Amino acid sequence: MIRRAEDRDIPQVLCLLEQVNRVHHDIRPDLFRLTTKYTGEELRRIFADDEAPVFVYDENGQVRGYIFTVLLDHSHNHMLTPIKELYIDDLCVDETARGKGVATALYRHVLDFAKANGCYNVTLNVWTGNDGALAFYQKMGMQPQKTKLEAIVGC
Repeated sequence: MIRRAEDRDIPQVLCLLEQVNRVHHDIRPDLFRLTTKYTGEELRRIFADDEAPVFVYDENGQVRGYIFTVLLDHSHNHMLTPIKELYIDDLCVDETARGKGVATALYRHVLDFAKANGCYNVTLNVWTGNDGALAFYQKMGMQPQKTKLEAIVGC
């Protein structure tokens, strides 16, 4: 059910990208336009990148969710310990499939992938106001690593 994303998934992933973008736009319309994070051509390049694997939850040919990840290697950073990190860039479950364990399955798959690839940790960002996502990640055992603050100074 969970596999690497392929070019044939692009139309369905674009639809899911619209759904997740709406969530972000509703929370922060001052920052997010109503569009998709990537174009079809950008997805084609990302799907082929082994350093940024994208996994989909496939149910009988229907993509019910995705998880975008990025492998980060800190071994050349003189300030940080030389660890590998798996960053979750984006996770979305189709509105019609929520509450059915899709996000949990994708998240657990990524944990296993991180372990198999020698990663020390899995990290991600959650926008303030996305309470459902925050509650999900906390339920999965994630804890805050840092806090990003802002002061809006322009219109």
